Amino acid sequence: MVTQQKLKILHVLGQRPDSTGSGIYLQSIMREAAKCGHDNFMIAGIQPDRDVELHCVSLKQCRFVRFNGGDIPFLIPGMTDIMPYPSTRFIDLSAQDIEKYETVFARVLTETVACFRPDIIHSHHNWLLSSLTRRLFPNIPVVTTCHGTDLRQFQNCPHLREKVLSGCRHLDAAMVLTKDQKEYIVSNYRLPPEKLFVIGAGYDDLLFTTGSKPSPRPVQLVYAGKLLNAKGLPWLLKALKTITAPEWRIHIVGGGSGKEKEECMRLAQDLGKRVVVHGQIPQARLATLFHHAHIFVLPSLFEGLPLVVMEALASGCRVVATDLPGVMEVVGHLKADYITLVRTPRLKKMDQPYPEDLAAFEQNIAQALTMQIAGAIKHPHIDLSLIADELAAFTWKRVFDRVQNVYCSVLNQ
Repeated sequence: MVTQQKLKILHVLGQRPDSTGSGIYLQSIMREAAKCGHDNFMIAGIQPDRDVELHCVSLKQCRFVRFNGGDIPFLIPGMTDIMPYPSTRFIDLSAQDIEKYETVFARVLTETVACFRPDIIHSHHNWLLSSLTRRLFPNIPVVTTCHGTDLRQFQNCPHLREKVLSGCRHLDAAMVLTKDQKEYIVSNYRLPPEKLFVIGAGYDDLLFTTGSKPSPRPVQLVYAGKLLNAKGLPWLLKALKTITAPEWRIHIVGGGSGKEKEECMRLAQDLGKRVVVHGQIPQARLATLFHHAHIFVLPSLFEGLPLVVMEALASGCRVVATDLPGVMEVVGHLKADYITLVRTPRLKKMDQPYPEDLAAFEQNIAQALTMQIAGAIKHPHIDLSLIADELAAFTWKRVFDRVQNVYCSVLNQ
């Protein structure tokens, strides 16, 4: 049952509310909540040298913690170790850094709650900030959304686990993207199964739509994700080097930093004019790229539930992706010849492959792409009617219906 009560919802995120999937998720939930008549306010982290890209969210609904010389002296600690903007890593923060991080967010949270007086707090990532929020406000319902990267940090930062668990084990509810995430949290966060809800993630069905595709001469491919090894980009670029015909062109979308980005850029340059690097772009520009693309490829080694796969499919793109649990949850059951899933190589950790498996991984990507390139030449337009119901389940409206039911369940306890 969906609540009809008008709610005051405080949304909390420790990093930028744009640039990554969790930021898009947060803004989309705020937009859908507003359509249902709820009042929203956001706390998020930013750095003073970059504007924030907001959609249907007013700056009057936001309060920002400023990193890198503002409220906190160091760069934003990212939920992945390489972010699409300058960042630091949680594993590299000192005890004094963590104390500063929590002290500043505690002050901002306390002041905001006193002014906004939320009925419920929706915090993103089962990590330090969500734990802090739970501890600060024991009498306000606190729910979280797991985005997968928090589970990776939980694995990579054992020295922070008890601090995370001190609050997160007492959450009123935790929403997850996949069944695998639910099982992990039950086992590692000590939350009872009845407090976990598989919600999934969504796409903007007004932005990502089908239309006429250009001639597949060349076949247009798109990769959208961070420029780092964990997304499989180096092995995608190496695989493409072996495909000389038919003619193709790949558009690379996303940001990154450090040596992994440099290596990706070097491999891209080796492919010459067949590669177009766009960098970090707004969602509207990504939608335009998808409208004109024939194939979307995501050879990632680690994902929560990749929104971008649904965005690409809804835009009429064929899909080549790895068979990760999050990908399987979205498209693994779909019997469509325009979807090819590549076996993920064995991993030492969440996103570190065994070197001896990489040659076969490259070859499997090349075979999958060759097949879908041939398919795109024969049939540039794919028939989405067979998966229309599955696509509809992942619109932001449907996702927020499920989120709102969690709010209702918590508030009615």
